[in-house]
Amino acid sequence: MPFFSSAVWLSIMLPVLGIKSLSPYAIAYLDRLLMMHPNLTKGFGMIGPKDFFPILDFAFTPNNSLPPSLREQLRQSYPRLKVLAFGAKPETTLHTYFPSFLSRTTLNCPDDMKMELLNCLTDCLNLDPLSFSVWRQLYIKHLSQSSLLLNHLCKSWDSTSKKMRKSLQETVHSFKVTNEELALKGPNNVQDVAACRSACKNLLLKMKGSRFPWFRLLLVSLVFTTGFLMHDIRTHGSFQASASAHFLHNSGILSASQQAWNKVSHYSFRGYSWLEANVPLYYSHMVTVLGPNLELAWAKTNETAMYISEKCSTQIAWLGDNLPRLIEWLQTHLPDSVLHLAEYLKELLLLLMRNYLLPAVDYIAGTLEQGWELWVASCNGEGTWDCLRRQLGSLTHSSWIYLQDTTVAIKDWALAIISGH
Repeated sequence: MPFFSSAVWLSIMLPVLGIKSLSPYAIAYLDRLLMMHPNLTKGFGMIGPKDFFPILDFAFTPNNSLPPSLREQLRQSYPRLKVLAFGAKPETTLHTYFPSFLSRTTLNCPDDMKMELLNCLTDCLNLDPLSFSVWRQLYIKHLSQSSLLLNHLCKSWDSTSKKMRKSLQETVHSFKVTNEELALKGPNNVQDVAACRSACKNLLLKMKGSRFPWFRLLLVSLVFTTGFLMHDIRTHGSFQASASAHFLHNSGILSASQQAWNKVSHYSFRGYSWLEANVPLYYSHMVTVLGPNLELAWAKTNETAMYISEKCSTQIAWLGDNLPRLIEWLQTHLPDSVLHLAEYLKELLLLLMRNYLLPAVDYIAGTLEQGWELWVASCNGEGTWDCLRRQLGSLTHSSWIYLQDTTVAIKDWALAIISGH
């Protein structure tokens, strides 16, 4: 569609599309233009949101001023008009169409139009990442429309791209927080908030369920392998006589694992012996060599900090005087949603620090102090390498006993399941 012809149709014939006597001529002229110029790339950028949405309304809204035959004729031309409207780079323009698509997606709109709007909204989210930020800004004022879109995305989850899934997951999590805040405020839009909460919950479950269950597969494989091995050992009387041992021996896995274990044990013992002999020497040498330099560097750092504070005292005072003005300006110009989000994050961080971080730090510090006291007490007040080696040996022995008891318990459990079937 060349520039002049399309401009004439948009400026003269589109405004009279609803007039009964002129509508047939306008639609016939549109079909003729599209037929004469099948290369749509020449018309990219000619149709914008202002011209596109009246065409969409005429094509999909029943009981308008267009007769059904003309409406069906316009609907046949609609896909090519949509290609012209979206342009050559939809990844940079579709976010401008998103608000009008979303506002038209209501419960009462016709099914054909609703499906077209939902598909267009999905294309906006899939192709233009800025559509997600636009949606987050419009969410509170378009709860019912957002619930329809969320349910549609849940149904079409398998056909969405990985890039879109990541952005959608972040957006749905932010919607979940917004839903909780709206539920606490009062009885306004109770049904819409409930519909959005249900849609977000279903979509989050869909996201979680779409991941491959590697952990469950590994757990089932481990239980099955353990049960098979225990049953094999029980049937043949010992591990050496079992079919599993013969398979491992014939395949070379058993000998390779024994060699690897011997090498690991050998090099671990050599590394431990080297650490026991050289760590005290290197530590004392580092203290002797680096101690004075570290003290000098600490002193220089304190002097530098004092010098900077003296030289920048004027700037610090100016910042202290103008900081309240900056805060007041930000509160005046920033949207209320950003301020509410910042306040919510502040309260969340304070809650995490008071209820989790500080108690965890205190608990870890107390545990370390108690462990240190117990270790020093077990070593008769002397923290030496010999005592540490004895403690590690005792811990290894206890761990090995616990592992044997656990293995026997799993064996009995697996045999009971196998014998039960």
